[in-house]
Amino acid sequence: MRFVTFKQGRQIFWGVLEEGGIYYSAKLMSVFPTLHSVIENYDSINFFQEINQYISRNEVEILAPFRPKKNIMCIGKNYREHALEMTGNDESQIPLDPVIFTKSPSAVIGPNDEIDAHEMETNQLDYEGELAVIIGKEGKNISRENAHDYIFGYTILNDLTARDLQKKHQQFFRGKSLDTFAPFGPAIVTKDQIRDDQNLNLKTYVNDELRQQSNTSHMIFSIGELIETLSDGMTLEPGDVIATGTPSGVGKGFNPPKFLQVNDRIRIEIENIGVLENTVS
Repeated sequence: MRFVTFKQGRQIFWGVLEEGGIYYSAKLMSVFPTLHSVIENYDSINFFQEINQYISRNEVEILAPFRPKKNIMCIGKNYREHALEMTGNDESQIPLDPVIFTKSPSAVIGPNDEIDAHEMETNQLDYEGELAVIIGKEGKNISRENAHDYIFGYTILNDLTARDLQKKHQQFFRGKSLDTFAPFGPAIVTKDQIRDDQNLNLKTYVNDELRQQSNTSHMIFSIGELIETLSDGMTLEPGDVIATGTPSGVGKGFNPPKFLQVNDRIRIEIENIGVLENTVS
């Protein structure tokens, strides 16, 4: 299934996206008001019996799937060519273990929402198209072999970054957590719809110029390895979000750099997942 959160008038609903429309249930909404609560209770919900209302996609506004309850867990330099473009082709800087940081959930916005350029805070605004994994059940010390048992589904995340703040503070959190720096969505695609999450094409366009083009098979650390590492001594919970890293082609990687400007439009496409598009304002 492809779950979305949408707004009709002043009301917010979640539903199942099909071609051209969304199926939903006001009755289920009264018990499970958000997609986060759906993920937490997924096995107890009879979707096929209860979801019987329909609305055209053109009649609603698609929102971010949900606001994560915890920081978004992110992986840095998880594609070899991106690691090289960020370190001046220094092979010694390719990580031997996952580089882990977080983004604040307050940075989340939805598809077509505007990205604040934060011109008073940064002049090096950059994009990073990423596959995001949504955890579906609680687990700790999960082996990579069993990792997919704990996945609910997948979506897209743009890990926007103020490169100058990242350098100034010598850490990732502030430069990646300004308001609007986590476009997220549009749909969460359940894992049964994805045959192989390590073979998905990913593309990022800025104003129709193709900037990033890769495949999740090029990750240094697989999704199974990431879940194994993140759950080592730390409990993962339903609704946790893992951004799995970005391939080469970010703005900073060009010479001269191609940082984002006001009115730039960023479009991220991931095979079998969908399209996430936002504009800088």
